[in-house]
Amino acid sequence: MDTRRNLYFYYPKEEELEQKLEPLFKLARDNNFSIVEDAEDANVIISVGGDGAFLQAVRKTGFRQDCLYTGIARHNEAGLYCDFNLENYDDMVHSIMNEELEVRRFPVIDVSVNEETNFLCLNEVSIRSTLIKTIVIDVFIDDNHFERFRGDGLIVATPTGSTGYNKSTHGAVVDPKTPCFQVSELASLNNNRYRTLGSSFILDKERTLRLEIIQDGNDYPIIGFDNEAYSVRNIRDLTITMSNQIVKTVKLKNNSYWDRVKRTFL
Repeated sequence: MDTRRNLYFYYPKEEELEQKLEPLFKLARDNNFSIVEDAEDANVIISVGGDGAFLQAVRKTGFRQDCLYTGIARHNEAGLYCDFNLENYDDMVHSIMNEELEVRRFPVIDVSVNEETNFLCLNEVSIRSTLIKTIVIDVFIDDNHFERFRGDGLIVATPTGSTGYNKSTHGAVVDPKTPCFQVSELASLNNNRYRTLGSSFILDKERTLRLEIIQDGNDYPIIGFDNEAYSVRNIRDLTITMSNQIVKTVKLKNNSYWDRVKRTFL
């Protein structure tokens, strides 16, 4: 970590929070770290505010490949992406100074909308109906038609995203060392006319998933990339692959992904 001395903090500009962060800023400067105002000048990007803030920090800074990300959770926030807590901020500086850290690499999915615009996702992409009406989606795996889905929508999650929206729909929790992505249903309609698998399924990193929206008047669904919703008109299809990019995060030793899953859910 000796060469990583430029810190950028991503957090909501709230007076109370800034007061709590000031001792951390001072401690960092006293230990020869620089706090930069522009994320482009940083080689460590630190989010404050739980998993939602971490996802925003990664997205707003462009999924930087040349820096490390880490998260600081506030006392009342969940933090599967966060190894540190604001109440014990001195632990973070001590750990960095004494190299009690490891780097973990989280897989990312690439989502192409209408074969025109691409988005990266660390957690998941979701597509849902905005109307009081089901949405119909043809699901293709490697250009082979798999099923015609009818229901409220679909979620495609990364391994780290498997503990979020995906888990709330009874999807599996996946080890982030397994490069893959998972497809889960939202309230599928199954009858004599429509039939889906009815459970989540996991695709290898080499697979290509294509979701074609049936244009039946429900052509303006909500697309969620991580924790941001986008309004995209006349959606025809989504193509989802595993990206070559990764998100490198700071990890405390002896604090594995499964340790954090256990603390959060058990």
